[in-house]
Amino acid sequence: MTRAEQAREYFKQGYACSQAVALAFADVAGVDADTVSRMTLPLGGGLGRLRLTCGAVSGMAVACGMLMAKPEPDAENKKATYQAVQELCARFAAENGSLICADLLSGNNLKVEVGGEAEARSAEYYKKRPCAELVYHAAQLLESYLTENKLL
Repeated sequence: MTRAEQAREYFKQGYACSQAVALAFADVAGVDADTVSRMTLPLGGGLGRLRLTCGAVSGMAVACGMLMAKPEPDAENKKATYQAVQELCARFAAENGSLICADLLSGNNLKVEVGGEAEARSAEYYKKRPCAELVYHAAQLLESYLTENKLL
């Protein structure tokens, strides 16, 4: 199973979009899954269901940091990590039309609500929402980038 497939499966198990992407890379980053899951949960739904930056994109950025960033301040490493995130975000936006959760959902003609209760995940939920595929795509982009740059 690819990391993108793992990410999609995590999402279908009920993890937030942000958690699903980051969890797919936790093992290679050497970070325990519980920590990754807790750190990335608030990023789901476009940051706490505020519909801002897509949670899959945020999870992709966190995973990128887990794999690339040094723990101590290092200007060159910061620059390289930011450049990687910028490139990944540019690729995601080019292929999906936006980085913003509300835009990605409204493109599917969904009523976009900020906050409130999350919709129960059912077969109908997965039919109308692009989230599982956005999670897959974010993880796929990161895996490809890391492979291209010999970081994975």
